[in-house]
Amino acid sequence: MHKHTSRCAARCCGCGSLGRREFMAAASIGSASLLGGSFTAARAETAGKIKPCGPAASCVPAVKACFVRRKEDYGMRWPGAVYDGAAALKNYTRQIQDAAKELNIKLDLRPAPIHSSKEADAWVAEALAAKPDGLLVVLLDRQQHAWPTAYKAVESKIPTVIFSPVGSSFTTNTARLAKTPGCFICATDDFDEVRYGLKMLHAGAKLRATRCIVLRGSKRADTEMADLGIKLRYVPAMDFVDLYGKTVVDKQVEAMADDYIKRARRQAGATRDDVINGVKSYVVAREILKREQGDAITMDCLGALGKRKVSLPCIAWSKMNDDGVPAACEADLGAVATHCAVQYLFDRPGFQQDPVPETARGAIIGAHCTCATRLNGFGQPPEPFDLVHHHGMRDATPRTIWKEGQRMTSADILPGGKDRPTKMLISAGEVLGNVAVPPAGGCVVSVMVKFDGVTDVLDYPGFHQIFFYGDYKKRLVEFCRLFGIEAVVV
Repeated sequence: MHKHTSRCAARCCGCGSLGRREFMAAASIGSASLLGGSFTAARAETAGKIKPCGPAASCVPAVKACFVRRKEDYGMRWPGAVYDGAAALKNYTRQIQDAAKELNIKLDLRPAPIHSSKEADAWVAEALAAKPDGLLVVLLDRQQHAWPTAYKAVESKIPTVIFSPVGSSFTTNTARLAKTPGCFICATDDFDEVRYGLKMLHAGAKLRATRCIVLRGSKRADTEMADLGIKLRYVPAMDFVDLYGKTVVDKQVEAMADDYIKRARRQAGATRDDVINGVKSYVVAREILKREQGDAITMDCLGALGKRKVSLPCIAWSKMNDDGVPAACEADLGAVATHCAVQYLFDRPGFQQDPVPETARGAIIGAHCTCATRLNGFGQPPEPFDLVHHHGMRDATPRTIWKEGQRMTSADILPGGKDRPTKMLISAGEVLGNVAVPPAGGCVVSVMVKFDGVTDVLDYPGFHQIFFYGDYKKRLVEFCRLFGIEAVVV
């Protein structure tokens, strides 16, 4: 991804910052004292809602934008005298400003169009000095310096969105940049394409600002994910265990558990105490996120908790993803990065899973023991779910029921390193149904998917891919190209 100094402020979301000793002491008093006040079941789903508390929570990406055209009349040369450039300038200015406000982008829009190559050079030089998170170049012309200005913007290596309304380009203009990393070309009159371009710039900046808490091992450390820029803060896994033992089951925890039970389609195996313990893990994760000022979280859950009487965070991770906080199992950095990208781009959670081949139907069964329920989007009603045991016959997890016939996408970021680029594996397909576990074995959330064009399911690439609602294969390829990620369409 593009390397620069992000304008996103490195502040927390107002959660405050406690040292480890002060934090553990406060937690030992009980979650009731941390949260305060009375609590009723009617407020159960929202009152204890988790929030990102890291730099990405206050990220306001900066985008530098300009219009480009000749100073004189269009005349016979495209877009021609039929094109009302003044009206287009006014219309697109309003739409760009509205989109920037909606997306919480700091917009620096040049007041007058760029009328010459000299002005284009000066504008690009200003951009290089300001180091914004992205550029937006709007072409109201096809002649003279118009497309050369777009080329110069891309050559700056700042992620660039080029808007070319119909009449301002031939394929001879766009071919040079068609497969060039670092740009997204909207050759259309459909402004929604531009809005998505700005959304990608926003998501890229937010990724670079994200701090992910990695609960693993016994030492603290801070590092960064290559290419993507995601900050990784390693925290000893025993912090989770210690805090879990100190967390009191208060009225809020009980009400949240009862709310889960009430909303479940059915309950099988998992007891009320199992659900309460799962909610305790959610409270613990929430407080660690506050303490460490994190935006996302992942944990070596099986390694740290598999032999302990501490609830695996299956409910916790499901609810966190429903709340818009990327949460990944098994300390998988690629999975948490993909969760982040999906949430930031498409405003919906995904499902991290283990891919299982189903040869009779030519399908892949995505299997895991935790899955978000708000698959249609953060502001949308949840899908039906059951409360059941983990496949290890312990703890509680929501078994989300995926909608048959639903179009869906699979994404899998493979983080790069010193000698290898970051890649994203991308597929799209259709949900065939939900596999009952038991009688089948494996993880209790098992959704069967038929992927477009995949003929050999025994050799389907990747692991812990993120499944999510909607066919966004094309959008993910565009995101990868904009930020220099190698897109591998499966």
